[in-house]
Amino acid sequence: MPPTVTVAVCQLAPVIGDVAGNVARAVEAVRAACDRGAGLVVLPELVTTGYAFADRDELRPLAEPVSGPSVSAFAEAAAALARRHGRPVVVVGGFAELDEDDVLRNSAFVVSADADGSPASRAVYRKAHLWDDENDLFVPGDQPPTAVETPLGRIGVVICYDLEFPEWVRTIALQGIDVLCAPTNWPVAPRPAGERPIEVTRAQASASIDRIFVATCDRVGTERGVEWVGGSAIIHPDGHPLALAQFTATGGEGGEQTLLAQCDLADARRKGTSAHNGVVSDRRPELYGAVVRPRT
Repeated sequence: MPPTVTVAVCQLAPVIGDVAGNVARAVEAVRAACDRGAGLVVLPELVTTGYAFADRDELRPLAEPVSGPSVSAFAEAAAALARRHGRPVVVVGGFAELDEDDVLRNSAFVVSADADGSPASRAVYRKAHLWDDENDLFVPGDQPPTAVETPLGRIGVVICYDLEFPEWVRTIALQGIDVLCAPTNWPVAPRPAGERPIEVTRAQASASIDRIFVATCDRVGTERGVEWVGGSAIIHPDGHPLALAQFTATGGEGGEQTLLAQCDLADARRKGTSAHNGVVSDRRPELYGAVVRPRT
């Protein structure tokens, strides 16, 4: 049977421009999560740099390649924690990437280590759907999301606004992933009293529609006048949260926090919804042409 993996999402409050401090605080959060039993740890979008940059000139000096010091610090932490606990460790988080063509990307890294601390994988995903002012800072990714094989299972990665495109989530889900990791920075938007943030509801829908675990890791704090939802969650393939951050209409009520949940990966590998139905087997792709027709 597939293993049960303890997943953690570390909801943090990055400080804009403070790369060294942000990395140090995030590494400490990863360490604390693993000491509590976590194997797969997810961090927020752009956790190394903060988010609300004025322009590319302000952002560019803080961007790094995936082989740079920030991602390397997380890889080294994963290796040290794997050796300490004698089990594999996988870390996913967002960073401002300066790619091999000197292009700025809103990206997420995946680093992992085997139980003996040896490196297992290092991968990068580049956000394909840029939100609002991100279009003035970054170039969108132009490759479909791909599954990453890790010692703890097959994971997928999308970033924030990507979750609003069900065809994008289905693209990665069809690659047989167990857990979809989604680093996010969700700004607060008006909503009726008592309602859950729509971003969290969308993530729940994605988990249920594709029968996968979804781990969203949001941020908190105020950054240049922007308030954040603080909508971190770990969601079961049936669509119900296993762990959910506290939030109010004006942002994350619980502030910085780490949520953990045990995820039986077998639940994500069972795609049946009745004796005669399944979310993969019932697909009719020959009828879906309009969904993938190029935009006009």
